Amino acid sequence: MKITVISYKGEKGKSLNLPKEWGEELSSHLLWQAIHVYRERAHTGLSQAKTRAEVNRTKKKVYRQKGTGGARHGARSAPIYVGGGVAHGPRAIKRELKLSQKMRRKALNLSLKLKNDDNNLFAVKDLAKFKKTKEVGNFLKKLDILGKRILFAVSDGNFKSFEKAARNIKNVSVVPFRTINAYKVFVSGKVFLDEVALVKGKD
Repeated sequence: MKITVISYKGEKGKSLNLPKEWGEELSSHLLWQAIHVYRERAHTGLSQAKTRAEVNRTKKKVYRQKGTGGARHGARSAPIYVGGGVAHGPRAIKRELKLSQKMRRKALNLSLKLKNDDNNLFAVKDLAKFKKTKEVGNFLKKLDILGKRILFAVSDGNFKSFEKAARNIKNVSVVPFRTINAYKVFVSGKVFLDEVALVKGKD
């Protein structure tokens, strides 16, 4: 699998060969599973309703059991009363969904392959030259993608300076190359990979 290398000035140049495993034909179900896990783990799940045992209401019987002609009732904490507990309401849960390292890697490879097939995956040369927000903005303007959802995966050596230069641009996300995953790639419109990180990964 090959991707196009783009220069600091936004000009398309040579192609770069990617690791062989990036071009493997994999199951789309694996990608769906990975995205599902990442989204579920990002969900905090803190919403919680009180049951009839937890609400602060009297547990005294509303009225006597027989002789009133009305339905039988217990305490006013029952769900049928205003201010009573909630039946089958949401409960805070800890989400334990996980992916094995092998599954994470294969899902990432598949998402990168799909991006490349749609011509939305590129390598960027000389990311260290970007020092100002204006320079990053001009780079995106040259490619006519300013304002679109963009992901930059940057090597550790270039991350701090490039993240500072790009963080005020709308819809641009900058992450360390070693932290990219299938979900981040899938939800981004265009994905740019630091050429330095790619070359190191091949060595």
